[in-house]
Amino acid sequence: MPEQKTVKRAAADKRAGKSASTQAGEFVKEQVDNVRAGKHGVRSAKQAIAIGLSEARRSGVAVKAPKKGATSEATRKKAAKDNAAGEHKSIASKSTESTSKRSRASANALKREGTAGASKAALSKQTKTAAAKRPAASRSAAAKKAAATKGAAGRSAAAKKAAQTRASRAHH
Repeated sequence: MPEQKTVKRAAADKRAGKSASTQAGEFVKEQVDNVRAGKHGVRSAKQAIAIGLSEARRSGVAVKAPKKGATSEATRKKAAKDNAAGEHKSIASKSTESTSKRSRASANALKREGTAGASKAALSKQTKTAAAKRPAASRSAAAKKAAATKGAAGRSAAAKKAAQTRASRAHH
């Protein structure tokens, strides 16, 4: 079950008009933090992301189910089920309960897994492979949208950070 502060951050993202995937990102971040803190483990970065997305859907974030060719039928069914569970609640209300036996079993299974799936290297690799599967036009459009929605102060800060990174890499 997601922490209250995560649900609040997602609700704030929704109020700010941010996309469903941005709202869901709060839940994914919480999962990664939980794995890094040793609360439980995951087999891969993909699993940590999947758990976060599932929690987001169950909490009322309108994340679409994956497209037909992208994943298995079981994954799409689970996503639809999670969305249905989250539909009769807003992000701010409590999450739905699973049976205690089932939740205990899944928690124990996750505790037996390692924490390497949430490492910086694993998440970076996952991000790069996911991005590589998308066409260049889609990636470019996303970058343009990000720049446009950042605002003047955000763009300025990003430019300063980029300049700093370039300068630090030039010294090597």
